[in-house]
Amino acid sequence: MDRRRLTAIGVVVAAVGAAAAVTLPSFAGDGGAPSTAPTSQAVEGADPEVVAAMRRDLRLTQAQVADRLKTERWATGVVDQLRTELGADYAGSWLSADGSQLNVAVADPAQARRVQATGAVPKVVERGVGQLDTLKTRMDRTADAARQVSGWYVDVASNSVVVLAQPGAEEAGWRFVDRAGVPRQAVRMATEEQPRLFVDLRGGEAFLNGPGRCSVGFAVVGGFVTAGHCGQVGDPVRNFDGSPLGAFRASSFPGDDWAFVQISGNNTVLPEVTDFQGGVARVAGSQEVPTGSSICRSGSTTGVSCGTVQARNATVRYPEGLVSGLVRTNVCAEPGDSGGSWISGNQAQGVTSGGSGDCRVGGTTFYQPVNEILQRNNLTLLTTQNFQALGGRR
Repeated sequence: MDRRRLTAIGVVVAAVGAAAAVTLPSFAGDGGAPSTAPTSQAVEGADPEVVAAMRRDLRLTQAQVADRLKTERWATGVVDQLRTELGADYAGSWLSADGSQLNVAVADPAQARRVQATGAVPKVVERGVGQLDTLKTRMDRTADAARQVSGWYVDVASNSVVVLAQPGAEEAGWRFVDRAGVPRQAVRMATEEQPRLFVDLRGGEAFLNGPGRCSVGFAVVGGFVTAGHCGQVGDPVRNFDGSPLGAFRASSFPGDDWAFVQISGNNTVLPEVTDFQGGVARVAGSQEVPTGSSICRSGSTTGVSCGTVQARNATVRYPEGLVSGLVRTNVCAEPGDSGGSWISGNQAQGVTSGGSGDCRVGGTTFYQPVNEILQRNNLTLLTTQNFQALGGRR
């Protein structure tokens, strides 16, 4: 494989004086080929690399990308406001397929006027999101009875918990629902192949842990975050050429799927997601976007793919065990993309966990929310705003 391509993918250690920079996965696909993405300029809240990926994968014009990102920023603020104001009557929110309309579900018809006052569209439903989460928790506690079920998640748009039975196992899915004590009228049954993790047991690009290859998520003070299934506490991490990068200092899998890698030596992490052409998508924060928002995933195998957020609070059954609290998307990924970054506009969202399908036929991919990783490990996300204030700390 071409040496230049190796140094362009995944975790890159490039000499800068006595230091080296660990950069993040790319927004330009396969580094060996010329970019075919449409020429794009930056729009408010997103760098040109993100805009180009959205135009390509969501089939949008430059103006449509700008409009969508503007609506998503507005929707994020409205959802935060209404979640607080509505309390137990809040039943979830989601953007329409074209990203132009914010829908907010309420369990009390009297709250519809409050939703309308914000510019969102109210949807009166039977169950609040807290009730749906409680039903899903019952399923989590009965997981041992769900051997033929691939996963389950709260779907606020249908005001139900979706259970994903493996093909031909729908009756087993309903038995699982009954055993969990969840009323069938609150459940929507669907079928889906069992998801898999996206670690790739081949030597190669990005960072290596033994025979495994994964992708960097986001830079934090002291190192970077990635997927928990990529390594255990104490495991050393190497660059593709065998040089040391650091070691796993925290890792949780299964149950969760997150990890923190502390870098060593003269390595320095940057608050950027880079492309193979010298451009970067800068990370400005980690504000969670609503369901239905556009989102892009970057990984060392497939580069960048974009799509939309489909559901939150998903539980997934991998062969290695259950993982809860994931976010479901319609974005594809492949082995080696595990741990890679998910970004919406300029806001970090999470790291790749696993999924089904591939980037030739399409698929479903789940990510571990980045804010949980930061909170659980008392980590500080590096952003364009705080990087200099922190003195460019490793």
